[in-house]
Amino acid sequence: MAATEEHDSSTEAVQTATEEEEAKTFKDLGVTDVLCEACDQLGWAKPTKIQIEAIPLALQGRDIIGLAETGSGKTGAFALPILNALLETPQRLFALVLTPTRELAFQISEQFEALGSSIGVQCAVIVGGIDSMSQSLALAKKPHIVIATPGRLIDHLENTKGFNLRALKYLVMDEADRILNMDFETEVDKILKVIPRDRKTFLFSATMTKKVQKLQRAALKNPVKCAVSSKYQTVEKLQQYYLFIPSKFKDTYLVYILNELAGNSFMIFCSTCNNTQRTALLLRNLGFTAIPLHGQMSQSKRLGSLNKFKAKARSILLATDVASRGLDIPHVDVVVNFDIPTHSKDYIHRVGRTARAGRSGKAITFVTQYDVELFQRIEHLIGKKLPVFPTQDEEVMMLTERVNEAQRFARMELREHGEKKKRKREDAGDDDDTEGAMGVRNKVAGGKMKKRKGR
Repeated sequence: MAATEEHDSSTEAVQTATEEEEAKTFKDLGVTDVLCEACDQLGWAKPTKIQIEAIPLALQGRDIIGLAETGSGKTGAFALPILNALLETPQRLFALVLTPTRELAFQISEQFEALGSSIGVQCAVIVGGIDSMSQSLALAKKPHIVIATPGRLIDHLENTKGFNLRALKYLVMDEADRILNMDFETEVDKILKVIPRDRKTFLFSATMTKKVQKLQRAALKNPVKCAVSSKYQTVEKLQQYYLFIPSKFKDTYLVYILNELAGNSFMIFCSTCNNTQRTALLLRNLGFTAIPLHGQMSQSKRLGSLNKFKAKARSILLATDVASRGLDIPHVDVVVNFDIPTHSKDYIHRVGRTARAGRSGKAITFVTQYDVELFQRIEHLIGKKLPVFPTQDEEVMMLTERVNEAQRFARMELREHGEKKKRKREDAGDDDDTEGAMGVRNKVAGGKMKKRKGR
């Protein structure tokens, strides 16, 4: 499959890996022995398609534009060549990785540290929501790899004495299209002005846009496109469904699906922070182990929620699109688009949280009378008509009374929480925002809902 429909004179199109190539090992790709051992320890038995395409070219010193479906090993595709080069020419402040979200920055840092544990690689994560002074101290130690969100990095470049990236050898933009579509363009321009022109640049994403192509012309030298998927593609093992329902019954249908698929691990995407919080409280009131993740939570609480879900202490993560990009949580069985994404490309990234690394998974999208056009755009983008998720409407309606009661308590708790926040802007506790909610009752093994007892 060709990498792009267009073929720039400055850009080579690289074909997908053949079956013979898929049998390759990391050593065959040119990765040094010590890093091959690190891959074995991480359980990376053989390279993925994007790694087979990108790593040899990156080791040759080429700039890379990597396009691969979510869960395909893109982090390894840029981390291994960077660590390989770092071993050959050790240097502080060697590489910069830009990401659109804080959670993704921490995840990338974990991968770099795991791969480079035997060679003493040091990383610094520079993101918002965390004390600037501690970050300044981390930068003063001159780590090998800096993983950052663009805004906070600019803050340090302008205000932290002695910190600069004038000796940088590698720049990576992970989820490159999102970085350039989230009003980070100004920050990226500033960063490009203060780092060396003589560097290697890697852009990686599951979806690419015209803005990425614009940046390619400005910042990359004769890049190679490595595409192992079509422009917008979901993985084969992902079963995708939709549910057409009146908007007033969305909560009831959500509870029905959680009961029908009980025992699975869920990620539920909502469009706003407020709706994420409200739905988490609603599900808690009905006995589900649900936890929220959104931009209005403090960074410590966001990481706390993510870690509880990763550790399987909670079976349901409700999130805004801060969790739609790059996060690798292998045990996610079902993704529910409770609120349909406004941008069709975000659908690709959301449903990519399940069916990762060859596993299977389900994605269910709620479509109300107001969402028909958005849903048609998604079907057009992915090039397929989605089947309806089977439901028993009579059983759904039997849940209405209990769900209505839980909605009332959730609204009350949300109002109380808002009032508490006004009185005390920053909550010092480490628990997530719904952990101590007054309506939480009857935690039930296996996630099944039981009727609430009266207060």
